[in-house]
Amino acid sequence: MKTMALALGGGGARGLAHIAVIEALDELGVTPAAVAGTSIGALVGAAYAAGMSGKEMRRYAIGLAHNRGEIMRRLIAARAGTLANLFSGGFGSATQLDAEKFCAQFLPEAVPADFSALKIPLTVIATDLHRRQEAALTSGPLHAAVAGSIAIPGLFRPVTIDGRILIDGGTTNPLPFDRLRGRADVVVAVDVFGLPMAERVDMPSMWESMLTSLLIMGSSIVAGKLHHGAPDLMIRPNVTIFRTLDFYQASAILRTADAVKAEVKEKLDALLA
Repeated sequence: MKTMALALGGGGARGLAHIAVIEALDELGVTPAAVAGTSIGALVGAAYAAGMSGKEMRRYAIGLAHNRGEIMRRLIAARAGTLANLFSGGFGSATQLDAEKFCAQFLPEAVPADFSALKIPLTVIATDLHRRQEAALTSGPLHAAVAGSIAIPGLFRPVTIDGRILIDGGTTNPLPFDRLRGRADVVVAVDVFGLPMAERVDMPSMWESMLTSLLIMGSSIVAGKLHHGAPDLMIRPNVTIFRTLDFYQASAILRTADAVKAEVKEKLDALLA
């Protein structure tokens, strides 16, 4: 049988839809030769590359989403600063999250500390802020790499790895299927940006405005990349109705994403035959 590689894109809470795609792969009995992920795609990709099944990830995500008190406790533990910073001029650090502390609080225990312990080769996409270019991480401390990939400007404090200041990978490569070319016979990309909902007229929050702006830029980047060469299979779960920060809606996101599993199995089975 032919080999396949899997690219998981960014998109905030919509990225939980990646889990349904992974379940479809599990049901097909297919394991990728390589995985590449950006932002939430890097987080899910790390769990997958560590050996977690789609069903295990679903149980983990839903169990956490249904416990708001536990989520708040972990978010408080992941703050970059303290309330005292508010009175000492450090407003930013008091309101930002520390991406590395966030990963320590929210990554499943199955995710190892180092890339070398993964069962599937993984490429984590972050952005080198000062060099203004993509940073593809494939070795070394895994939790720090995922932290860099999810470090959305404003929401998370940037992450330092080997002297580089890293922010969210979605600012340079929101759907890293190009990083998998030549590594498998078939490259599958999962796009969870969602299509625009023109009928919405509600006023977004500050964070929703900022995160949606990143998605708009990300969609433009992906469109440009597709013009130069598309993956063999593009999967787009219909999770448009969910907001970028709707992590409490994990059950609903996954139920909605389940509709894409039949398409994944049918199209991928044909490509791998």
